[in-house]
Amino acid sequence: MRMAKFFMPALAALLASASIAAWAQTYPSKPVKLIVTYPPAGGADTMARLIAAKLSESLGQPFVVENRPGASGQIGAEAVAKAAPDGYTLMLDASSYAVNPSLYPKLPYDPNKAFAPISLLALFPNMLVVTPSFPASSVKELVAMAKAKPGSISYASSGNGSAQHLAAELFKQQAGIDIMHVPYKGGGPAMTDVMAGQVPVFFANMASGLGHVKGGKLKALAVTGSKRSPNMPELPTLAESGVPGYEVYEWNVVFAPAGTPRAIVDRLYEHIAKALAMKDVRERIAALGGEITASTPQETEKFLRQQMNQWSRVVKQAQIKVD
Repeated sequence: MRMAKFFMPALAALLASASIAAWAQTYPSKPVKLIVTYPPAGGADTMARLIAAKLSESLGQPFVVENRPGASGQIGAEAVAKAAPDGYTLMLDASSYAVNPSLYPKLPYDPNKAFAPISLLALFPNMLVVTPSFPASSVKELVAMAKAKPGSISYASSGNGSAQHLAAELFKQQAGIDIMHVPYKGGGPAMTDVMAGQVPVFFANMASGLGHVKGGKLKALAVTGSKRSPNMPELPTLAESGVPGYEVYEWNVVFAPAGTPRAIVDRLYEHIAKALAMKDVRERIAALGGEITASTPQETEKFLRQQMNQWSRVVKQAQIKVD
């Protein structure tokens, strides 16, 4: 009798596991909603629609993209956090996901417990650019100018707590310089003023800034990734340019609600990895300046933890506050 009592829970767990695995093989059996935490036509939306189309083809059910922008991704994230953990509501979020816990004291979800990461899709390095007439033509020259006259050089961003703001603050901290922040309401107005010479320095998105660099409207000094970009192989990294260890990317990750069966998470990862290996997908992401980086759920979770820790340190040291 004692042996039976011992084996019954184990048998039940084994049967439940087998049942979930079998269920996952038939998943999905109806349309899947992919919530994007940013508006249509932006980078996150582009990635979502690219991946959703491929998942629809390979898994045989529609993956429907739904945009729920607002509050730096919090509105969409809250909806997914509250969704049933059955694989039929997913989320595609951006690098703000790792920053929000440091910027907002009260989030409508627990970022450490509310989601099951599925896969990182791609890393998007930025470019450190300056007004064409700006005297510095290298990172070392910019750093030397900033050290010679602390606080005399300004940089633009798309707003407090934005990706450009954080990239610049990390640059300040690692290079040991003091440059002044000029926040704008959006990346477009910020870039326009940098091209016009109103503010000389900017960390530009590769996809939106590349054409302006090649057209002579911006001067690029470096890329923020760990390696040179195929789009501008002549452009050094910041680490190569005298700021060792500097590495910043914008990125996109696909999540499921916490509690989604591991078999479904693994199945989704498998099909996302296949999609990212397709030639047309690789070419599209490369055209956007991205580096395809499919990662397992475990690798993605580790990456997110590293990102949260990095931006927590930057936000705390720079005393960044959102509007």
